[in-house]
Amino acid sequence: MIPDGLAFSAGVARHSANQSRDTREPNMTDTPQYTPPDVWVWNKDDSPEWRYGNVNRPIAGATHEKELPRGKHPLQLYSLATPNGVKVTIMLEELLAAGHRGADYDAWLIRIGEGDQFGSGFVGVNPNSKIPALMDYSERTPRRVFESGAILLYLADKFGAFLPQDRGKRAEALNWLFWQMGSAPYVGGGFGHFYAYAPVKIKYAIDRFTMEVKRQLDVLDRRLADNRFIAGDEYTIADMAIWPWYGNAMLNGASYNDPRKFLQTHEYKNLTRWTKEIGERPAVKRGRMVNRVSGRPEEQLRERHDAGDFETRTQDKIEARG
Repeated sequence: MIPDGLAFSAGVARHSANQSRDTREPNMTDTPQYTPPDVWVWNKDDSPEWRYGNVNRPIAGATHEKELPRGKHPLQLYSLATPNGVKVTIMLEELLAAGHRGADYDAWLIRIGEGDQFGSGFVGVNPNSKIPALMDYSERTPRRVFESGAILLYLADKFGAFLPQDRGKRAEALNWLFWQMGSAPYVGGGFGHFYAYAPVKIKYAIDRFTMEVKRQLDVLDRRLADNRFIAGDEYTIADMAIWPWYGNAMLNGASYNDPRKFLQTHEYKNLTRWTKEIGERPAVKRGRMVNRVSGRPEEQLRERHDAGDFETRTQDKIEARG
């Protein structure tokens, strides 16, 4: 998500150059004039200070040796409760709720702000160093699966669940799954970065991505005017992919310093109805808790290794035990 936002740096730089000619006192919408060099060179000491600035780098690969832990279940998830991480824990909890015992899993916490995703073990599962990442040890040859949309599709096919068998309905669900995968970077790397995380507020960048996010919200609102769920009358992996981003992060205000007022999200009536319905599902409530490290302690299950952990290992109970 972060590189998507940075892809517009040239446009932001031009905007900044125009502002620098203004004689007003600088404010949070002003940035120094910047002329890009002929060849960009990474100066680590000159990187801007922001939420994930300490782990951003222009190269791939591991930065340190660290094996990944492995629990007792065939499915091993390495993740964090970002919108992308929540997609997968919702799917796993929905599979278990539907009676698929083979979907039991261990969920290990990956602290991306501390660079856990650059450990050698994690890079071995996902060379792109992004959460979530999954290992399936139930197969003769263990399989790695990375990218949240790929994990949802893999699990849906593996268990024959939450993806219609009818070819037309399946295609519609996949349409919306891949719509989310292609659209969400504008929400996170674009709007979220410049609205909430960037070290300076740049009007051009915020306006640019706000316009796109509101257009996407309208796309969903219009779709849900005549459909109970995203892909039609069935609850599918398309709902699981879209809800953490557009339902929880945007309409519930769970991300990016709660942008609901700024975006006027109450205007999207159909999307609001759908957001509430999905959020009330017990498996969704559990999925939101897994690998969560912020918010109310009783809603944080930082690691999940057994269904009983929701009753005994939430952060409030761990803190109470000292």
